[in-house]
Amino acid sequence: MARRPLPRILSNGSAQLARSRELARTAADSATDVLHPLITITRGLRRLASAGRRKWADTPKDRRGPLLFLMASVFLAVALVPYGPLLAVIALMAAAAWQGRNRTGQTAEGPDESQIQRLQSLYEAMVPYFSTTEDPAPLYAHGGEWEKAFPEYEFDATGRITHLAIRYPAYFPDGEAEARARIEHLLSAKSGRGREYRFAWDEEGNQLTVTVLAPLPTDIAAQRFVTAPGETVLGFTDPTEVQRTLPLGHGAQARDVPPVVWRTGIRSTEPHLLAVGQPGSGTSTLLRCIALQALQFGDVVIVDGGGTGDYACLTGRDGVLAVECALSGALASLEWATTETERRLIAVNRARQAGHPPPEDTKRPLWLLLDRPTTLGQVAAADGHKDPQSLLQVPLRHGRSANVTVVVAEQFDGLDALSDPVRQHTRARVALGAATAEQLEAVLGAPPHTTPVPQVPPGRGYARLGAGPVLRLQVPATPDPYDDATSDVHRQAVLDLLPPRTTPADAEPERVPAEPEPVSAEAVVVERPKART
Repeated sequence: MARRPLPRILSNGSAQLARSRELARTAADSATDVLHPLITITRGLRRLASAGRRKWADTPKDRRGPLLFLMASVFLAVALVPYGPLLAVIALMAAAAWQGRNRTGQTAEGPDESQIQRLQSLYEAMVPYFSTTEDPAPLYAHGGEWEKAFPEYEFDATGRITHLAIRYPAYFPDGEAEARARIEHLLSAKSGRGREYRFAWDEEGNQLTVTVLAPLPTDIAAQRFVTAPGETVLGFTDPTEVQRTLPLGHGAQARDVPPVVWRTGIRSTEPHLLAVGQPGSGTSTLLRCIALQALQFGDVVIVDGGGTGDYACLTGRDGVLAVECALSGALASLEWATTETERRLIAVNRARQAGHPPPEDTKRPLWLLLDRPTTLGQVAAADGHKDPQSLLQVPLRHGRSANVTVVVAEQFDGLDALSDPVRQHTRARVALGAATAEQLEAVLGAPPHTTPVPQVPPGRGYARLGAGPVLRLQVPATPDPYDDATSDVHRQAVLDLLPPRTTPADAEPERVPAEPEPVSAEAVVVERPKART
């Protein structure tokens, strides 16, 4: 039987397919060359739109209204200018062409060898925590691929990680604090010590995002902040944590910085504050900063338990009722504060029962600032006197209704000596200086979302207002102006904020003695006492 020849399409089909493939490739290259300007402009428009969305997301909500007004004004001006829309379209196309140009020759894609080695070592270090023997297809295994576990990563100029997205298996107990703490400690040690990291756990998506935080500014000096009555600026934090900024004067420049604002008064949910820190961490600086802001609208009583004289610059100032360092003076001042709180409560209650507004003398805020009161408590126990903290029970419990605010600053070693009323009623907390995660959680009531570093500048710490989140905090530089180690800029900034010095109420004004006038002997009349009947 003769064999039938194959069809022609099958006999020489390979040559025809190769020729068709070459024709298609040539046509695609020609179309790419022809449409290259359009592709470049489209890519540039997409990049410009992405940049605009990121800019809008990073803009605080209180500044979006003025930004929209500015954009509308620009569009209106372009529409009214002759040939304005045409020039705007030409400028937009030029910007899109510049943004859409090919950048492959400028920046290399992917990490280099040193970065790959760092990511691989980090991946190997996390294998014991993110893998089990029962997992049939483990995401983490010795010698595995780190590309599946780290979908996003960024490095700085020195080759250290600045941003990292980590995928982990669903069976990892991410809801347990101890398991999270182990992973966070490992990442902070392997990514580089001495930096502060923020860990964002996405329990629903099984992903952990690690971000290196920039250091908070330490060059902000004490100044008049743009706040309403009843608002006190404790310091400044990260821009992503709060939705408000304050304009600051920094030399010849002006900038907006996100503040940590503590609201006090009748409607406050956290009317009292407790600040804890190590020696030299900046608790006295925080109290001076609060005192300078409180003197704008109220009166201040200061009790310096440490006796360091850090508040001598406030003695005799307008609005400063007392600055006490001794035990007797502290007890007298706090007893008066207790009586004043009770008087205000009675006056406000009577006014409400009569249907009248509160009296004017109860509206002016009264601030009680105590620095290391446990030291005075030890002296009082040795001398047989009452503890000054016992006199704070009435101002702490009824201070919000009487417009009385209590601020207590103490060190970590004296935290156990604080009384129960101080612990219960000071719901606004500040922890300054270097501290462990356990110490921060004991003071703030919740662990911070960042890793504390062993060395921090003065005034650096964390703040938590009530049940809110734990925020990083940097207290404005408010040093003692009488300290020789203070810089001239910061000294002058504090002196400019001090109220004028006035004569205390219990002191007689000094009088210049006048020369006695001569008196004649005839003008002297001697009165004799009358005889009793």
